[in-house]
Amino acid sequence: MELDGRVAVVTGGTRGVGAGIARAFLRAGAEVLVCARRPPGEPVAAAGRTAVFHPLDLREPAAVREFMAGIAERYGRLDTLVNNAGGTPYRLLGEGAAERHARVVELNLTVPLAVSLAAHGLLRASRGSVVMIGSVSGTRPSPGTAAYGAAKAGLENLARTMAVEWAPEVRVNTLVLGMVRTELSHLHYGDAEGLAAVGATVPLGRLAEPSEIGEAAVFLASDRAAYVTGASLLVHGGGERPAFLNAATVNKPNGES
Repeated sequence: MELDGRVAVVTGGTRGVGAGIARAFLRAGAEVLVCARRPPGEPVAAAGRTAVFHPLDLREPAAVREFMAGIAERYGRLDTLVNNAGGTPYRLLGEGAAERHARVVELNLTVPLAVSLAAHGLLRASRGSVVMIGSVSGTRPSPGTAAYGAAKAGLENLARTMAVEWAPEVRVNTLVLGMVRTELSHLHYGDAEGLAAVGATVPLGRLAEPSEIGEAAVFLASDRAAYVTGASLLVHGGGERPAFLNAATVNKPNGES
């Protein structure tokens, strides 16, 4: 129970990757608070313990500040903030007005900044940490999700700057995620056949599970990562096999043509 007695907030922690992270923190012994606009279908629980849900629109700075004040009053501390809330629909740049793309940037970049600022005093007092949930979309072209990719690129840079400005009291790191199997995977990758085909493009041969993302987040929040700040940890199963290798007509492994 390496996080026993510590308090963690996971934004967007009611489903998918966020719920996987929240459960990992519960298993590690932390008191976990999850926030989202809507409650989960069922409580987020693990190891006989349950996360506390708070309804919250993260795009309302005053509400975020009130939420953090409530944590200070109830728990007297905050040790880890996991900025997980985010996402985007598939939308080519020419298919949406600038205002719609800007809302994606707001959710995936401006919101984590605002939440981190609201939590800074509590984190500094506990010598805690921030874990940003980034994406490989921020490190490569992201057709269909351009605003999301741009926001995730900015988020990683923001984390590195925060790590310098807030040291030594607060550590700030980023988990750079690849593809993860969640209850919404079918919206991005299709049916079971599509999921298998997409998974086959990853060197490890499959999509990540939310619990695996959670374990990586626990590591960054724990004392095992006490000297890790400003870092980007790739959790992507080896990334993607370069497309040109499949297109080439020579040097095929195992005699492929």
